[in-house]
Formats: sequence, C-alpha cells, structure tokens
Amino acid sequence: MAGVTRHQLSNGLTVLLKEQHNAPLISWWVMYRIGSRNERTGQTGISHWVEHMMFKGTEQFPGSVLDKLISREGGSWNAMTSMDYTVYYETMPADQIDLGLRLEADRMVNARFTEAEVESERTVIISERQGAENSPLFWLSEEVRAAAFRVHGYHHEIIGDMADLETMTRDDLYNHYRRHYMPNNAIAVAVGDFQTEAMLKRIEELYGSIPAGDAPKLFARPEPEQAGERRVIVERPHSTAFLEIAYHVPASSHDDWFKLAILNSVLTGPSGMGGGSIDNKTSRLYKALVETELTADVDGGLMASIDPYLYDLVATIRPGRTHEEVEAALDEQINLVRNENISQQELDKAKKQARALFAYSTERVSSQAYWLAFAENFDRYTWFENYVSRLEAVTVEDVREVAQRYLRPQNRTVGWFVPLAGDGDEDMDDMEDEE
Repeated sequence: MAGVTRHQLSNGLTVLLKEQHNAPLISWWVMYRIGSRNERTGQTGISHWVEHMMFKGTEQFPGSVLDKLISREGGSWNAMTSMDYTVYYETMPADQIDLGLRLEADRMVNARFTEAEVESERTVIISERQGAENSPLFWLSEEVRAAAFRVHGYHHEIIGDMADLETMTRDDLYNHYRRHYMPNNAIAVAVGDFQTEAMLKRIEELYGSIPAGDAPKLFARPEPEQAGERRVIVERPHSTAFLEIAYHVPASSHDDWFKLAILNSVLTGPSGMGGGSIDNKTSRLYKALVETELTADVDGGLMASIDPYLYDLVATIRPGRTHEEVEAALDEQINLVRNENISQQELDKAKKQARALFAYSTERVSSQAYWLAFAENFDRYTWFENYVSRLEAVTVEDVREVAQRYLRPQNRTVGWFVPLAGDGDEDMDDMEDEE
C-alpha cells in the first residue's frame, strides 16, 4: 500500500493518513490502547462498558441527537471493544467528515457518566452477557480460554464476568475513562478523499489543544509457559456436541505468526483480514472430518494480538459420533503436518488465497483505516502494509517447523462441550464484541 503518512501531535496523538480518491468518502477512526487484556479481577468487562457509555453523548453532542446527525448526512458510525483496544469510527461523505472529527475530539474529554445512565446500561450489558450464554460455543470458549490463561488478562471474555457486571460502580467506569482516554494513548486514522495537508491541519486544530495525560500504567501480566496438556469439559442443555483445541502461539509481531497463518490455511482454509473467508472444502481438516461425516463443520482461528494468544480449532460433532473419534481424527492430521512437509501445491494455493482475501477484505476505506490503526496498536502500521509479502516469504519447511514448535500436546488446552437433554440455540461468534 502506498501513500500512508504518519504524524505525531505535540500531545502524543499518533495520526495516520492515507489519501484515496476513488470515491467521495472518508473513514475516521480513533483507537485507544486499552482492552480487556488490561482489566483486573473485579473490573472485567469495564472497557466494553465504557464503550457503551461513550454513546450517551456530551453537552455539545447529546446522545439523543447523534444518530440523527450522522444519518442525516449519509454517514455511519459504531465502535468495538477487543482484547487489545477500544475503537470508534465514522464513515461519512467527504464533505461531512468534520462532524466525525469534532465528535471524537469532544468525547475524548467530555463524556458524561450519569448514575442513571450507568444503571440503565448495566441492565443492557447483563442482558448482552445472558444472550451470549445461549450459545454452547460461548461457554466452551470461555472455559478453554480460562484454562489456557491462568495469569494473563486474556483469561476472561471481553464482555466480562457476571459478578463484575453486577458490582462495578459509576466511579469505576469514569475513572477508567479518565485514565485511558487521552491523546497520548490514542491512534487516529483517516482514509479517503481528502488532501493530507488540510486534513492534518484540521486534526491539529481539533485535537492539538487536548492535554496529554499521565501515560497509563496498563495492567498486563505475562503468561507462564504451559507445561502440560489441560482439559475442560462443559456439560449444559443443548442438542449438539463440540470440540475445541487451543494451542498457545506467539504475538502477531513475531515472524512465526505468518507461518502459522499459512498452516491454518492448509488445515482449515484461510481467514480474511476483514473477516472474509474462502470456501474451505479443499482443506485437510474438512476432508478428514466433514467428508467422513465425523463433523458437520470444522474451522480454525488465528487472531492478531499484542501478546501471545491462541490458535483455535473448533469442530461441530455429528449426532452419533463421539468426542474421542473426532479428537483422534484431528490429532492424526496434526501429526501429519508436524512430521511431514506440506506440498508445494498446498503452499502456493494458500498464498494465492491470501492475496485474494487481502484484496477483498481491504478494498473499503473503512477496512483500510481499521487495519492501519489495528497494526499500529500492536506493532507498526507497516505490519498491515507488509502483510501479503510476509506471507509470500513462508516456505514449506517453515510450515512444518511451526507445526512442530507449537502444535504439541503439552502446549494445548482441549475442551469438550457435552450436550445434556434440553433445547439448544443457534451458535454465536464471540471473537469480538461490537456495539
């Protein structure tokens, strides 16, 4: 990608700008370096709750009129809380983007946290947590993650533990906001139809006078190396059985992450940068598990993360089949990639698919802006620029090497969801919480 410029205001705000003049649109993102990984016991879910409160408005932009203001101008806006960040965005017609710029500058410092709105939102978030609990994969994922991480903040779900959602106070939320919402803890990105010099000048006018705060001391504890396989069993009313296996893998800034991305493509099919996907019916695990009617589905997940996280394999077990059968078949495929090289044809196909997915997933200005902010948060924005070239550099030998290094029984947590008699609900995707 060409044309990205990086700037830093005197108050510490990092600004990334990329002109793209093929459509009269601009996407504006403000990402804060705070997510669920930084939450202590007793305050799990606080980052997500603060995100909700940011939509309650300020004196200048009351929450009751913001949706109308943005919709009237033909724009869209939203926010997301992840393990590693909280982010807000507006995508607007180019001549109306000033509304988004002013809105984010204002709520960086002037958000209101009234007792009444905090209590109202407590009910909403508890209901959101209860809705997620209708999914067997939520329960299974929560238990697997908690077993895989004993120390690190990746231990808990983004939405938080019910005990904390019931007890956190207005002051807890407001103090979290004041500690982390400041220009020197934020990354601002604009992609679209603008002139860089004029855009930077306007950002300086709106954000430059916001004072830098004391650099937040982010709560983060390194996870000790796992020294043996861990297992969890979840038994709840439902109609379907699931198997999840999670291996510890390095942070996304590590070279091995790209090798693991190719390995995942070979095993379960590639995942797109912006959530896109390509049919996985030619992948190894599809052929070994789905075509043999052991499972109805199988998928793999490799998330980009600041700290070492997990590579997940999840299988939906067919009625009449057992966890033992599916786990044995999956282990057979894991052992194959650990002990034998993949073919050059498989490697070439994985790279071709990666190029296509990258193009599909990042063609919109909003996707590009998000990924630039995302990459800058855990490494540098150039991680995003070099994404395809780093995948292209992976060799057949690299794939076997990372399979041997990370896909070891001693490095994994195995979770079984065992259905009990009762009604079940549709599965949900809990990878990331969105407003």
